[in-house]
Amino acid sequence: MKPVLDSDLLRTFVAVAETGNFTRAAEKAGRTQSAVSMQMKKLEDMVGDDLFERGSRGVALTRRGSELISNARRIVSLLDETAASLVAPPLGGLVRIGIPAEYGRSILSRALGEFAKRHPRVEVTVRYAHSDSQVRALAAGELDLAVVFEWEGSSGGEVLMHDPTVWVTSTLHHMHEERPVPIALYSRNGWCRDFAIKSLQQRGLGYRVAYTSDTNGGLTLAVTSGLAIAPISRSNIPSDCRELTAADGFGDIDSSNVVLHRNPLATGEAIDGMENAIREAFMLTRQALVTTDL
Repeated sequence: MKPVLDSDLLRTFVAVAETGNFTRAAEKAGRTQSAVSMQMKKLEDMVGDDLFERGSRGVALTRRGSELISNARRIVSLLDETAASLVAPPLGGLVRIGIPAEYGRSILSRALGEFAKRHPRVEVTVRYAHSDSQVRALAAGELDLAVVFEWEGSSGGEVLMHDPTVWVTSTLHHMHEERPVPIALYSRNGWCRDFAIKSLQQRGLGYRVAYTSDTNGGLTLAVTSGLAIAPISRSNIPSDCRELTAADGFGDIDSSNVVLHRNPLATGEAIDGMENAIREAFMLTRQALVTTDL
């Protein structure tokens, strides 16, 4: 007889997998930790295998758990989408978003995917550009929502995540060991001069500019191809690459926050919905980073 999976078990399973911790999952689900533990034991009995590896600092998915999580997320997402469609009228209109290119795939694709399921009639336009440009566009009324990096002080926006920029090297090429160290920089000078280059000068590291690009994708290419090291936000370090720490003679370039701003003149349920979707996508990214650190 085939097991009948309770959607509530799957929802709790997803919560544990995303938080990496039974206590935080219990808080998210509004249950006690013992209730969550009992649910996961029941699910493991139904699956016939362990879903989590328990450790002193949290839990991580086993191979069997990793096989189950994608289907569990789809089922939970479909249930949420169906429930939302029953109570919420379809929205229409236009939402204009500005966001750094490095968050296009990791954040915005998740936010847009969830938003589009609920509100397929909304037209969304996205503007990828550096933060100064996004702030100007927001002030000019060209954007409804803008996600930007802020390195100093607070502008009154909503902090979505702390995501400092760090020097990144390829684990296959070790370009950080060369002297002078080859670096890749953005074509615009202000931030690079005030933060990236200054961080090298403060540590007495000689450097040569080996590559420049207008985009984060260009800097990532320079690192992965073994051409140079580059300043990249910590949450976006590509595979086969790593952060250069103080032990390597480097360190954080800045202490930037990722901040959400909304045009005060932008109103409507469509913009409210997109704002919530972006906020939720960043929350899931923060939780995934915490789980990885464990």
